[in-house]
Formats: sequence, C-alpha cells, structure tokens
Amino acid sequence: MSPSGGVTRNTLRRQIADALRDEVVAGRLPPGRAFTVKQIAEQYGVSATPVREALFDLSAQGLLVSDQHRGFQVREFTVADYRAMAEARALVVDGLFRDSAEQVAVRPEALAPIRRRAAEAVRAAKGGDLDVLIGYDLRFWRELGQFVRNPHLADFLARLRVQAWVFAVHRLRRDGVDEDVLWFGHEELVEAIGRGDREQVRAAMHAYYGHALAWSERLEARERREAEAEPPGERGPQA
Repeated sequence: MSPSGGVTRNTLRRQIADALRDEVVAGRLPPGRAFTVKQIAEQYGVSATPVREALFDLSAQGLLVSDQHRGFQVREFTVADYRAMAEARALVVDGLFRDSAEQVAVRPEALAPIRRRAAEAVRAAKGGDLDVLIGYDLRFWRELGQFVRNPHLADFLARLRVQAWVFAVHRLRRDGVDEDVLWFGHEELVEAIGRGDREQVRAAMHAYYGHALAWSERLEARERREAEAEPPGERGPQA
C-alpha cells in the first residue's frame, strides 16, 4: 500500500521543520532574517503546503515570528527574554525535585547514554566547539526530560532550552566561548540523579541557573555601556 498524501506531507513538514530548527539553533539563520514560504519551498524543492505548516510549527515554538505581509523572521530574543527563560526553568525543575509527589521517575538503564551525552557536552564546552556542544547539550536535556512524568512540563523545558540556545549562539560566536559563559556541570548533575540525591540535584541546578543569570547580567551591563557610548544622533527614539 502506498503512503497517503497526508502521511507524505506530514513527513515533509517534520523534516523541513527539523532542518530549519537546526539552522536557527546553530546560528546559521540569524535573528531578524526574513524569508517567505516560496523561498523555502524552492530551496528544498517541495510544494508550499508542508513548508507553510513547518514554518507555523516553528512559530508556535517561539523560534519564528510571522507577518501576514512580510512572511517569517527568525525571532530575536533579548537579554530580558533569556533571563526569564532561566528563571522559568529554575522554578519548574526546583518544583519537580522539591515536591513529595514522585514527578520524576529515573530509569537506571537509561542513564548510560545520558552520561555519554554529558561527557561529550563537557568535552565540547572545554574545547570551545560550539556546534558539537549545542547538539550534545540539547540531547542531554531532552533525554533527561524523559524522566519527567508530566510530558507537558518536559516539552516546556525542552522548548525553553532550544530558545536559550537561539539567544546565546550569536553572542557566543561574536564574543568567543570560555568558562565564564559556558556551564560544565552536566556530569555532576547526571551523577546526582543516578544516586537519587535530590538535594544535590537541586544544588547543581541552582548553580546552573546562577551561571546563566550571571551571564545575562554581564550582557545587560555591556549593552547599557554600548548604548551610553552611542552618539546621540544614532540612538532610537526615547520613550
């Protein structure tokens, strides 16, 4: 039996969405980059329908902004957005490990591949290999999310992690990567989860979010200095 048109279209839709998401997260499609359904359809050699659906899927994930007249743009996240992402993830994860109800179900047999993702993420971070780091980091958090019993919370956390990388990747490529920016605690976190040490898990997560918030504060201070140094004639309208 040949696949139906709906199955084929849905497969194309998912493939196109995945490919474009990878481009956005890697920073190859920069914030503000505009494109139309027609352009993407021609690029991939497919019809407009699965492309339009894929672009709306990415818009729903917060990665694109749609405009009825100008098509789609890669969303530009601000420092305030990034800080809000870190705070939201911290609140959710803290609640998951604080609540007496068993909201997290760790499967010991699933920890081995997560340990490998953790080791590879740390190795890439220390080596400054951003492309490899992003891939392993997202897989690490996605696989940890499988332990969360509530799939809606798991999806929410994974989506925020993708958005955080979309915010970070351009700044990291501009400024370079170092220990003041990147987090190296993947292995400590997974070992604490493996031991069932909830307090240590929370401590590792607090350190992680503290690291993210400290970076956001440095970025905010930098942007403020740059705005103050900008010639008055080049500044935008003041509120």
